[in-house]
Amino acid sequence: MRADAEVRFIRVRNRFRTRCYGEGVFDLGDGAALTLLEESDARDLFALVDRNRERLRAWLLWADDTRSAEDSLAFIRATREQAAQGQGFHGCLRVQGRIAGCVGFHGINRSFRSTAIGYWIGGEFEGRGLMTKTVRALVEHAFKDLGLHRIEIRCAVGNARSRAIPERLGFRQEGILRGAERAAGRVLDVVVYGRLATDP
Repeated sequence: MRADAEVRFIRVRNRFRTRCYGEGVFDLGDGAALTLLEESDARDLFALVDRNRERLRAWLLWADDTRSAEDSLAFIRATREQAAQGQGFHGCLRVQGRIAGCVGFHGINRSFRSTAIGYWIGGEFEGRGLMTKTVRALVEHAFKDLGLHRIEIRCAVGNARSRAIPERLGFRQEGILRGAERAAGRVLDVVVYGRLATDP
């Protein structure tokens, strides 16, 4: 990352730490927290991806391209650049200090005050409502702190666990995109969920 971008990232991180939730975390309770990714997380992040490779690659094309801690480091650096450019951030869900998954914004459209959220979690952490809590915190941050109007979540039609999260959080199913993604050699239909700041 260029020096000027690094300075911008540090400013974003400091705002996150002091303005939003203190100490650089969204405290989710019960030892869980959403934190910003640091370069020192690369090895642990890759280890989690590697342990969950088969279940991730069924739905997420990037899993096949993540083959080393260097790949995870490149991803972390990209998230830092994204934050420095004011395009939101990707964080990691930590449980008792261990990286459990990732969640973040897929950029921010300032003109339309909109964003999309993506997420994944390690299989050993599933079934406890952790990612639902994490996405809920990020949705609240987007609407209350960032002043956004619309959030979108896209999931493969067959990915029932992923789809359950927006459905629990009051997102509306808005349509299905046929053949919109590819993973593990398959073409996937994708369901689009949306929520507005004005929705109940």
